[in-house]
Amino acid sequence: MPKIKLGHKSPRIDMTPMVDLFTLLLTFFILTATFRPQESAPVDTPFSVSEKPMMDANVMTVLIAKDNRVFFNVDNGPDTILKFRPKILAEMGKRYNIEFTEDELRLFEKTGTAVGVPIQDMKKYLASKDSDEKIALEKGVPIDSTDNQLALWILFARQINPAADAMIKGDADVEFPVVREVLDILQDKNVNRFNLITNLRSAEVTEEQIAE
Repeated sequence: MPKIKLGHKSPRIDMTPMVDLFTLLLTFFILTATFRPQESAPVDTPFSVSEKPMMDANVMTVLIAKDNRVFFNVDNGPDTILKFRPKILAEMGKRYNIEFTEDELRLFEKTGTAVGVPIQDMKKYLASKDSDEKIALEKGVPIDSTDNQLALWILFARQINPAADAMIKGDADVEFPVVREVLDILQDKNVNRFNLITNLRSAEVTEEQIAE
């Protein structure tokens, strides 16, 4: 009796569940991702050869614009439920007897842009829909001894998030006295370690250095 040969069929794999899983993961990462906001003032940073990347969370940044205006920024933390920004703004409001509404706190949380206005103008800044008006209000965070608001932003940022690392991003043409004043404010708040944000430039290695 002749043997019956069974035909070989290629296995059929149903990829539908994998596609559904991929779509679900993609949606999750899009919803939980933290996008880096556009900076309020353009800052042309100096060059360096350091390759240390910037951190995306637990960071407070002092920006010094070319016209010597000072900005302050802080992230919401590594987890979306932490919401550090509105807590810090609420503390600033308490210090200056300014009560921010829940809508204003949520708006401040979502924008993520650097603070460049005196706290007295923050309500007007948040309420404004006019970009020109917002730019006009961005006079910089006061750093003078009579009303050192930058020191308070740093203080409350460290109190709300003790893990926050300090960074300074200054324009290459900024005047040194302003930088010196910012450094003094950081040191006064016991922030003695910080990173400088620069543009990456290739290191020049001489033949003598290679020989060594």
